Formats: sequence, structure tokens, C-alpha cells
Amino acid sequence: MRLMLAIPERFVAECGVLTAVQAATILLMPPVQEVEVKLRVSDLEALTRKLSASSFKLLTPRTHEMNTLYDFASQSLRNRGEVLRLRRYGDRWTVTHKSKGSSGKHKSRMETETQIQDGEALAHIFMAVGLAPSFRYEKFRAEWSDGEGHVVLDETPIGNIAEFEGTPEWIDRTAAQLGVKQSEYITMSYAQMFAAWRAESGSKAAEMTWAAIGR
Repeated sequence: MRLMLAIPERFVAECGVLTAVQAATILLMPPVQEVEVKLRVSDLEALTRKLSASSFKLLTPRTHEMNTLYDFASQSLRNRGEVLRLRRYGDRWTVTHKSKGSSGKHKSRMETETQIQDGEALAHIFMAVGLAPSFRYEKFRAEWSDGEGHVVLDETPIGNIAEFEGTPEWIDRTAAQLGVKQSEYITMSYAQMFAAWRAESGSKAAEMTWAAIGR
């Protein structure tokens, strides 16, 4: 299995398994700027009908997704505002690194992501170099696109949520077309949303999965 990852030097140093030169050798996929917002969806079927009636096309139908975030025991990635995520979407595995972002009206951060063949093998590699799962969250996701940006519809254990990803102008224009107010925008991560939900609900669940929450 060959990974095509952009690995920050500080991450390499902490792992202690690759030199900076070796890391540069596999620096094959440059990071991209991710700009997105989330919003809560009270009527998922109605939003789906709006997307279907517009210029959007369904890219992937409703598919189960499991996400695992990894960190060191010191929580150094979290403390820097970074994310290392292993995702299984149906039978497809991806690994993603996200830098510390900025949040105004939209959330923006640099993201490096690539598909891998064997996610379970990569999980073992992560554990071998001192990383461990820090948070898990699951959902059922459907992906839509109009060729310029993406709208994903997530069914999660804490409610239905949509994500709009594209340029800031595209996000605002698409939200207006779909009847979404900018005051409804959410720039929190799923981990942050889960923490807020736990505080509000009093749940003792440690992860955002249906098994943990009991739904």
C-alpha cells in the first residue's frame, strides 16, 4: 500500500519514523483550501427535493460513513487545532489531515486528503507510531454537486445536518437558492457539535455513534 500524503515536518518529527527527506519524497498531493459551513436540517426530504429539482446531481446515494480521529497521548494535534482522520465511506477508505483553520461566516482550513486501499492496515501503522483513536463519529451521507460546489446530507446520531462546500460566494448563493439563511450557518466541527450536544442533553456518550448514544 503506497500512501500519497503531505506530511508536515513537525508531524514527522513527533512520529520519529521518517526523516524530513523521506517525507518530502512522498509529498505527492498538495493541500487544498477547504471552505464550508454546516447547518441543521429539520426536513431532510424537503431539502433533497430542492436539490433534485435544481441543477444538482446525486454523486453518491445514502451511504454509511465511519470516521476515526487520531492523536498522540499528549493531544498535540488537537492542541494545535489540527485533525488527522481515517474515514470509511461504504467500501472506500480515505485519510485526511486538516490544518488549524479560521472561522468567520465560513470555516476555512487547509486540507490534504487521499484514498487508500487498506484503512485497517493504516490504523495499525498509526498505533505503531504512537497515535491512538481520540474520537469516533458516524453518519449516513449522500453527496450532491452542481459541478461547482458540493452539498452533503448527513444523518447523524445527533440530528440531520447539511454541509455546503465551495467558494464563499458559491456557498452564500446556493444557500439563498435553497432557502437557507446565513444566520443558520454553523462553523463547528462534528467533534465540537457533539460536545455542545452532550453539554445540552446531559449525555455521557463518549463518541458520536448510534451504539454509544443508544439510538
